[in-house]
Amino acid sequence: MTKEQLRDTLIRAREAKQLTQEQVVSMSGANITRQYYSMIENGDRRPSVDVAKKIAPVLGVSWTIFFEIESNKKLRKTSSS
Repeated sequence: MTKEQLRDTLIRAREAKQLTQEQVVSMSGANITRQYYSMIENGDRRPSVDVAKKIAPVLGVSWTIFFEIESNKKLRKTSSS
């Protein structure tokens, strides 16, 4: 999954539930700001596993989706070389 695909998936999931970013943060119980959630949604930040597990049920997606970005896979390959 590319960063753009993740962004589109998260936005579609949020909009399908007619939620604002602020509502996702509030409903998740994650101790993050709306601004930080926006960075997650845009693929600019990767949440911790704990935060991912809190956000995912609100959006109706698997928490692992946040860690399936191709650029992250490239980074892991580089750092493990």
